[in-house]
Amino acid sequence: MRLDDLDPSDNVRDLGSGGGGGGGIPILGLLLPFLFRGKLGCGSVVLIAVVGAFLLLSGGLGSLTGGGGGQRTGGSTTAGQSGAQVCNTADRLLSCRVLESTEQVWEKIFAANGQRYQAPTLSFYQGGVQSGCGAASATAGPFYCPGDSNLYLDTSFFDELANRFGAKGDAAQAYVIAHEVGHHIQNLTGAAQQVSQVQRSGDTRAGNAASVRLELQADCYAGVWAKQSGRLQPGDIEEGLTAANAIGDDTLQKQSGGAVVPDSFTHGSSAERMRWLKRGLDTGDPAQCDTFSGAV
Repeated sequence: MRLDDLDPSDNVRDLGSGGGGGGGIPILGLLLPFLFRGKLGCGSVVLIAVVGAFLLLSGGLGSLTGGGGGQRTGGSTTAGQSGAQVCNTADRLLSCRVLESTEQVWEKIFAANGQRYQAPTLSFYQGGVQSGCGAASATAGPFYCPGDSNLYLDTSFFDELANRFGAKGDAAQAYVIAHEVGHHIQNLTGAAQQVSQVQRSGDTRAGNAASVRLELQADCYAGVWAKQSGRLQPGDIEEGLTAANAIGDDTLQKQSGGAVVPDSFTHGSSAERMRWLKRGLDTGDPAQCDTFSGAV
């Protein structure tokens, strides 16, 4: 992707390394009902638990390997700092630039509808973190927390994305960030809250189906950003679609050696994820991302 001319976003912070900390709601515990196969799909995000009036939206690719970045020693030299100075590695710099691009695109989209876009914060961490939605390990993968409007990312996940799932390249990494921003958009528009009502109904099948539709819309929003950003280069669309294919629920269930159980899907099949990402890429129109009407 053509990102080199972008300054990194200032809406970033470095939380350093360490465990999830005390208190809060343990995110991994909340994920247990969905971890029968030991994995979650992307992008990063199952509606699982509520903190106050919100449910946790876990990052699209949560718990993909059960070891996508364990506890670390040492820590970042910028831990506790915020602003562009924390974008101090290649993966962080790419993430910060992608975030800046999403801010530009969504500010324009919201302004066209007479609204003001409120950007999320990207919080880097290593190993574990205490978020506004509870404690999380890096094994949960990238995730968005509506309680504090933060995207949480341990960039070691990108290594797993490339090496285990074959989704290499900057466009695949950008897709992960843009998908999480898509969940922020859903938090702003109220779609996330509507799905949370279904989740709270106690109907597991309906809750899973609603979660799938939420995830696919975030995929479509990621495609809208990519289209409107004007930063795609040859091969980028293929990289993004490869990532979407790699983290479909059916693909992950097959890889884990289990049977494919559609009623258990929480993020959508590989074909569905690619189709909705492609719709966003083709149209660049968020109005075309209505995954809640008709078949997915």
